Amino acid sequence: MFTDLPRDDAFLQWTWPDIAQYYQELDALALDADALEAFLRQWAGLSDCLTELQVRLHIATTIDTADAEAKERFERFLAEIFPPSAQAEQRLRQKLLASGLEPAGLQIAVRDMRTDVALFREANLPLFVREQALENRYYAVTGAQTVRWEGEERTLDQLHPIYLDRDRTRREQAWRLERARQLEDRGAIADLWREFLGVRLQQAANAGFADYRSFRWQQLKRFDYTPADSLRFQQAIEEVVVPAASRLYEQRRQRLGVETLRPWDLAVDPLGLPRLRPFETVEALATTAARIFGRVDPAFGRYFATMQREHLLDLDARKNKAPGGYCETLPYAQRPFIFMRAVGVHDNVQTLLHEGGHAVHAFEMNALPYGTLHGFPGSEFAEVASMGMELLASPYLAAAEGGFYSDADAKRARIEHLESVITFWPYMAVVDAFQHWVYEHPADAVNPDECDARWAQLWGRFMPGVDWSGLEREQRNGWQLKLHIHVAPFYYVEYGLAQLGAVQVWANARRDQAGAVAAYRAALALGNTVALPELFAAAGARFAFDAATLRAAVGVAEDTIGELSEIRDDL
Repeated sequence: MFTDLPRDDAFLQWTWPDIAQYYQELDALALDADALEAFLRQWAGLSDCLTELQVRLHIATTIDTADAEAKERFERFLAEIFPPSAQAEQRLRQKLLASGLEPAGLQIAVRDMRTDVALFREANLPLFVREQALENRYYAVTGAQTVRWEGEERTLDQLHPIYLDRDRTRREQAWRLERARQLEDRGAIADLWREFLGVRLQQAANAGFADYRSFRWQQLKRFDYTPADSLRFQQAIEEVVVPAASRLYEQRRQRLGVETLRPWDLAVDPLGLPRLRPFETVEALATTAARIFGRVDPAFGRYFATMQREHLLDLDARKNKAPGGYCETLPYAQRPFIFMRAVGVHDNVQTLLHEGGHAVHAFEMNALPYGTLHGFPGSEFAEVASMGMELLASPYLAAAEGGFYSDADAKRARIEHLESVITFWPYMAVVDAFQHWVYEHPADAVNPDECDARWAQLWGRFMPGVDWSGLEREQRNGWQLKLHIHVAPFYYVEYGLAQLGAVQVWANARRDQAGAVAAYRAALALGNTVALPELFAAAGARFAFDAATLRAAVGVAEDTIGELSEIRDDL
């Protein structure tokens, strides 16, 4: 019935004429119940190939932001393949919806298709391409940021171990050096910001929306909560978590014996202990992480070993590597790929466990039929996979359990992580509230000085406890440093909601680790076949925004910190 799709990675060399023939055959098919299965499988296979082609080209631009050839290949894809393929995908979605057929197991995917059909505007295709090009320019600016430290050129990530140094003067020097380098690019990032805003506002207008937030909410398939729920979550964080975070900051200030807590005082051990040194090489990081994943569930260990064997990990820090960390799914190969920048600190361990959770999610979804046609579950739950893995893996951080540390240092690492869970929620609220303000007041937000002022106001609301006196310029510039604000608008509240779900999963694990892991794994395997509240419920959690649920989560984190502190102090 159809021309065979490639059985190897030949699709990585595709041009649009190579691809068009497959869409033409799908367009020409008379779609009825008898033809549905073949239609879906061919469409899914084609979509998997195209998605993997785009993902691999994008990965190449992040592993070396100075690679002109990789940049040119990706931009050629965006210019020559993305627009006609997006139009072809739109025709197939319309064809399926017009047939009235309801494929079993694809109810959520069909709901999402209806939304995509409603949002699609041909005029937006070049704007999506331009937006991606702006993202690449942002990565190029930030990826090139280096400093001279003790006679050596270092990436900004490579300064981070210094923030764990017991010498406060040394920490301050490194912190100021990093922020000064970031401020050098303030003008370049401000110029990109204005372009980002213009492109996004035009996308919304083209699709018939009065504002970008409403458009983006639909684009992100947020059917289970509203902007008002997001604002309610911010208020709950202000009520419940800000006081808890302030208690942690005050305890840290007292233990450090300083008059006020400064930004360079937030990572160092407050008891004056040497910094945690979990690994010396990225090979050691990966090998030890593999053992930990296997302790959480033997299948998870096998998944990670596959990634090691197939070179699907890029973990080291180097110049011209894009900022941040991610896990991308390669749907044709049915493999995930993890990217990060490791510099030998405990935060790197957490990052690899986090991205490993995404990787496990990808492996667990491989059993679902129709590949990328299912779509991916909302990030509100996808991040439960990653944040939940961080917490489920925490009992295995000690070397006696296969991990990185002595028993005492494993306790330190767990305390550090749980404290970061608490202090993260207020920061998440700053980022989320800032983005709501931006797209509610775009005429003001196009001015970087107005953005500075709003960021400072929100920082004061959600982030008390740290003294920024004399550092107002650096504080106000914080919005420029948050990657998500620039390249993934409105993508941040997911982390806060997912953290709340992950803590609930972990609370279950404190009572029954095996049972909690089994529920977590079963929920991951559902993919995008049920709605968010059902995914959370399958994992043993509740999809929530309220103060009571937050209070219970903060309570279990604080209680565990207390228990671990007592045990650690006795060792």
